[in-house]
Amino acid sequence: MSSPPISELTDRAREIFRLVVEGYLDSGQPVGSKALAGDKTVNLSPASVRSVLADLERFGLLAAPHTSAGRMPTDSGLRMFVDGIMRVAEPTAQERAAIEERLSEPGPIEQALEQTSAVLSDLSGAAGMVLVPTREERLAQFSLVNLGQGRALAVLVGEDGAVENRVMQLGDAIAPVAMEQASNYITARLAGRTLSEASAAISGEINSGKTQLDEASRDLVERGLAVWSEDATNRPVLIVRGQSNLLDDAALGDIERVRSLLDDLESKQSVAELLQGAREAEATRIFIGSENRLFSLSGSSVIASPYRDREGRVVGVLGVIGPTRLNYARVVPMVDLAARSLGKLIG
Repeated sequence: MSSPPISELTDRAREIFRLVVEGYLDSGQPVGSKALAGDKTVNLSPASVRSVLADLERFGLLAAPHTSAGRMPTDSGLRMFVDGIMRVAEPTAQERAAIEERLSEPGPIEQALEQTSAVLSDLSGAAGMVLVPTREERLAQFSLVNLGQGRALAVLVGEDGAVENRVMQLGDAIAPVAMEQASNYITARLAGRTLSEASAAISGEINSGKTQLDEASRDLVERGLAVWSEDATNRPVLIVRGQSNLLDDAALGDIERVRSLLDDLESKQSVAELLQGAREAEATRIFIGSENRLFSLSGSSVIASPYRDREGRVVGVLGVIGPTRLNYARVVPMVDLAARSLGKLIG
């Protein structure tokens, strides 16, 4: 039987359904009829409660993992709960302070992304995820450092202080003056530009013969640019922190599900594609269990929100992933706050 809309449930059924879901999300355990009958807002006998639970189970909103156990929400039930019943709470003062403190630490944007993923994990008790900005960084400096044995280190510095290193294989010995000349030449032409813009300008000068570089320096410039030509889609695009939070006591009773979830997280490209689905969302999105093919085996949920730069453009997505018994009412506003806080740091 398909699930009815929330408006078709009686007030009594809606209240019992809410108590079951909130009890399950709080404890991770099925909720029994005796516990529900003892709640002051229900005021029914255990037998009457069991009758309502049976109706909710027939609707596909609840399930009984064992014959003698209580009930727990299905994925459909969780979807109805978060869409129609859940009361979202504001982040506590402690949660707000923790997010703002971690993101106020000085450093490059990569550090802020790491900190955001880590603080979401710490506060939610799940794994935190941040999809890195897709925009190209504006650059400030390029340098070549001789490592000896026919190798050099190419160092690229962004305007925000971010530093990336790549090792170049040179083959023949290169004079220090050639390295200095190549570094100065590239830096002078990439300052304030993206790498693709700088590469196009430099290649144009070299091909047209407008550069005064000698052959050795010109070769270094071309090699130096080549080591950064790797397609950005081949680089890691997803930062995940707090996978160990997924191995709690409740999870150990279902180790196959946890192993499947950890396997999903290892396939970062697949998870990143899921998060891309939240890029155009106006608010935080919730992906629940089997609703998404990626988590059909692990039965996991994702709470994700886009974050924007100072001009309001979406540059990435962040969120948490964990079991379907996530505390949605608490985590949703936490993710939203983290997205707004991170967005303030994005130029």
